[in-house]
Amino acid sequence: MKRRTVVFAPEARHDLLELGDWIAERAGVETALNYIARLEEYCLDFEVSPERGRRRDDIRPGLRITGFERRVTIAFTVSETEVTILRLYYGGRNWPAALG
Repeated sequence: MKRRTVVFAPEARHDLLELGDWIAERAGVETALNYIARLEEYCLDFEVSPERGRRRDDIRPGLRITGFERRVTIAFTVSETEVTILRLYYGGRNWPAALG
């Protein structure tokens, strides 16, 4: 089984921070930290099984989309050595327009 390095693009890191702040304001810091930790762990698991989700070459070549706990859409690409988490879209955000 081939392992790939998982990296978060700066935009994805920003998305994590914004999401954490948003959750903390509504549900508390502990809830936000737990949610963000689960989301990061899920993304880091792409190291061993990156070929998940749905290919969306119609939006951007090599783009893959998958969901997390029915609330976050994860946009990422896979190369021979790396998985790049491009963006993390929470709720009903219009991710196809943002990535197109």
